[in-house]
Amino acid sequence: MSSERAVPAEQRVWTLRRAEKQRRMQRIAPFLAGKIAQSEDIAALLEGVLEAGDRVVLEGDNQKQADFLSTALSELDPRRIHDLHLLISSLSRPEHISLFERGIARKLDFAFAGPQSLRLAQALEDGLLEIGAIHTYVELYARMFIDLVPRVAFLCADCADRNGNLYTGPNTEDSPTIAEATAFRDGIVIVQVNEIVDELPRVDIPGDWIDVVLQSPKPYAIEPLFTRDPRQINELHILMAMLVIRGIYERHGITSLNHGIGFDTAAIELLLPTYGESLGLRGKICRNWALNPHPTLIPAIESGWVESIHCFGSEVGMESYIAARPDIFATGRDGSLRSNRVLCQLAGQYGVDLFIGSTLQMDADANSSTVTRGRIAGFGGAPNMGHDPRGRRHASAAWLELLRGQAPVQRGRKLVVQVAETFQYGGVPAFVDELDAVDVGRKSGMPVAPVMIYGDDVTHVVTEQGIAYLYKAEGEEERRAALAAVAGVSPVGLRSNPAMVERLRRAGTVAFPADVGVSSLEASRKLLAARNMADLVEWSGGLYRPPAKFRNW
Repeated sequence: MSSERAVPAEQRVWTLRRAEKQRRMQRIAPFLAGKIAQSEDIAALLEGVLEAGDRVVLEGDNQKQADFLSTALSELDPRRIHDLHLLISSLSRPEHISLFERGIARKLDFAFAGPQSLRLAQALEDGLLEIGAIHTYVELYARMFIDLVPRVAFLCADCADRNGNLYTGPNTEDSPTIAEATAFRDGIVIVQVNEIVDELPRVDIPGDWIDVVLQSPKPYAIEPLFTRDPRQINELHILMAMLVIRGIYERHGITSLNHGIGFDTAAIELLLPTYGESLGLRGKICRNWALNPHPTLIPAIESGWVESIHCFGSEVGMESYIAARPDIFATGRDGSLRSNRVLCQLAGQYGVDLFIGSTLQMDADANSSTVTRGRIAGFGGAPNMGHDPRGRRHASAAWLELLRGQAPVQRGRKLVVQVAETFQYGGVPAFVDELDAVDVGRKSGMPVAPVMIYGDDVTHVVTEQGIAYLYKAEGEEERRAALAAVAGVSPVGLRSNPAMVERLRRAGTVAFPADVGVSSLEASRKLLAARNMADLVEWSGGLYRPPAKFRNW
């Protein structure tokens, strides 16, 4: 028995977090009229709320950014506010990195850093920050309820009323989850809004969860992250899209799925009303989606391919189109989209039969990562959806399609597809002997290499060379041989054995284009249902309004 006696329950204080919140709220009381603060008081407000070492959530997510708050945070005096522990799903703006360069923040837990991936890698190398972990989205949010409980959360919303009720509009995304994780553990929730109004179109987050609201001088920043200009889709993208449609979607009867945001998956979406129609596949594949409202999916929606789309977030310019298609999208009474990143991630994990995405590097065992030397892009939601969720219990035809053997107790398997050209821009091979992530993890002191999708979860790999049906391989050696067969003249592909390849083709473990009825000569841009942004607008009946930078006509 320990010599130290536990503090008797009747002597212990059980409201320390609540008392700490009250203490900080009292410090900023002079700047509040109810819950409303003025933007010109932002520096004093932040210095009153924050203390050195605080764990802080900053809403930088895939698209919308609490940029007024993040900019103000980055301009604080690091002698007063320093060594913050930043929780951020998407490290997207320059000031996010400036927080570490100035010493205001020290530790980082995040999920994605695409736009700032180079600066993040340099800051890490310079010793300006330490990374707790590179998470998936759902993993990071989950930890906010467990061991990464926020002290302060900074969010953004379209508008608020004077009671703090929020309308987040189509880009609800992470906001409700972050607010709940903070508010119900006596953290402080501060929100920048575009407008303070008397009546909201709908209440997305109740005012009970919100402590401070301020109207920012300009609307929060938002990026059209999921817009892909069809003009950038080339013949290789189209060839791989044909392989996917014929060799995977048709073969396995894929009706529910998630797409990544690359040009390869955009090509698939634009081939459904043309190539897919010619194969008689409408109504048989690609009916139910966990997907942001990709503009390149408009022709498939208008052609009757799509029954439903549940969204992580919205997309700039798609608002009117979404409002006009409530049978397809989840919309409120006001007509705007209701998105929720956490729930859609769960839908993409458990509710669909297939995930398809791309990567920067893949090794001989099909492990892949977007963390490379000099670039730490993070993972986003790919690992959430790009794995076989072993908790799944409902069956579907596609899930059962991957049953192996005749054991009395078996389980199906989700299809996890990786699409990659064998060489990327600049002649850099996508298939390598060892992922850069291994070296990055080692040098950064990470306990494990930052792998995005583990190879044992990958069921199919598609390149311009063909398809490796990895789930059919017998043993690790055969699995590596199947991958090498479609890896071209990369370091992995050069180890391919022609005799082994022919045996794998006969077994159906490897398929070249001709093996699944695809002719490389037919891979033409003429197959695209829309070849430019103007075509997408026309398909939408003028409802889609592309951002100015995509208006090329």
